[in-house]
Amino acid sequence: MPRFIIHHVTKYTYPEPVRDSANQVMLYPLKDEYQNLQSQRIAVTGEPALEVYKDYYGNEIGSFMNAAPHTELRIDSNISVITTKRKMPVDDVPAEQQWSHLQEIKYMVPFIDFLKQENFDALPEMKAVADAGFYKTVSVYTAMQQLTSHVYQNFQYIKGITSISTTLDEIWTLKAGVCQDFAHILLAMLRLLGIPARYVSGYVCPHDHNLRGEGATHAWVEAYIPFYGWLGFDPTNNCVVDDLHVRLAVGRSFNDVSPVRGTYKGTAKQTLEVGVSVSYEDGQVSNEMASILSPKLVATKLDEKPDGDNNSYRRYMQMVQQQQ
Repeated sequence: MPRFIIHHVTKYTYPEPVRDSANQVMLYPLKDEYQNLQSQRIAVTGEPALEVYKDYYGNEIGSFMNAAPHTELRIDSNISVITTKRKMPVDDVPAEQQWSHLQEIKYMVPFIDFLKQENFDALPEMKAVADAGFYKTVSVYTAMQQLTSHVYQNFQYIKGITSISTTLDEIWTLKAGVCQDFAHILLAMLRLLGIPARYVSGYVCPHDHNLRGEGATHAWVEAYIPFYGWLGFDPTNNCVVDDLHVRLAVGRSFNDVSPVRGTYKGTAKQTLEVGVSVSYEDGQVSNEMASILSPKLVATKLDEKPDGDNNSYRRYMQMVQQQQ
C-alpha cells in the first residue's frame, strides 16, 4: 500500500488588480476502499472560507470568494493518501453474457450518463475501428485492454498541440494530443460499443518516472465491467489503473471535473502556472517543491475585448489543467 504526499499548485497572475473572484476547486481525492485520504490542506490567497459540498457524481467540490482587489490568486493543495492494489477481473463469465448484461443496464441510473455519445463527423470511422475484432467476440475486460492499447499505439503524445477547446474530430485527425485527448477518444470508442465509461481526473505517481503525466493533473478512463464494477484504464500509458494512480473526481468528460474554474471582474489578461510534485513513503521526491511551478509553466493571454464566449473566463480556467 504506497503512500503519496502530493503538492498541487495553481497560480494566476494579473497585470492589474482584479476583484470579486468566485471559484470552485475539485482537488479532493475520492474516498473508498482503494484510497485512504490521511490528510489534506488547501490554502488560497486571501484565506477565504471554503464551502465544501458533493456534486451529482459524488465528487467533493470546494467553493470560495475573494472579493478584495488582488494581482495574484494561488491555490495550494497538500494531500497525504494511501492507495490499495485492486483485485483484477477474472474472465469467468462467457463473453456473450457480459455483452448481454450491458444491453440490460443501458437505461439504468447511473449508467445512462456514461453512455451518452457526443456527435461528431468521425463517428462512423471510429465505430469501424472500435467494432473490429472486439464487439461480442471477447470479454469486456479484454476489449477494454485492446482498445486502450489501440489508442496508445495510434496516437502520439505531444504537449501543446491541443487545448480544452479541441474537438474530437480534430483529435481524431491529428492522431495526437495529451492525456485528456487520449481519454476522450477512448471514452467515445467505449460508448460506441455500449460500455459505460467515465472520465477521471487525478494524479499518476510512478517511482521510476516511467509513466507520462507527472508534474500535473492526469486523466484516464473508468469503464464498467459486467459482474465486476468500475475499473480504470490509462490510454496515455497503456495500463490498467491500480495503486499508482490517485483519483480526484469522475464525470462524463473533462467539463465535469475541471480542477479549478471560476470568474472575476477585471482585466482579460492573465497568466496561469500549474505544478504538481509527489513525494513517496520512502521520502523520495519526484519534483523539487521549491521549483514546482517553474518547469510546468503554461501561459495564456486573452487579448480580445471581454465579450463573447471566446473570452469566457470559465473556459480559460478550465484550460491546461489536464494538459500534461
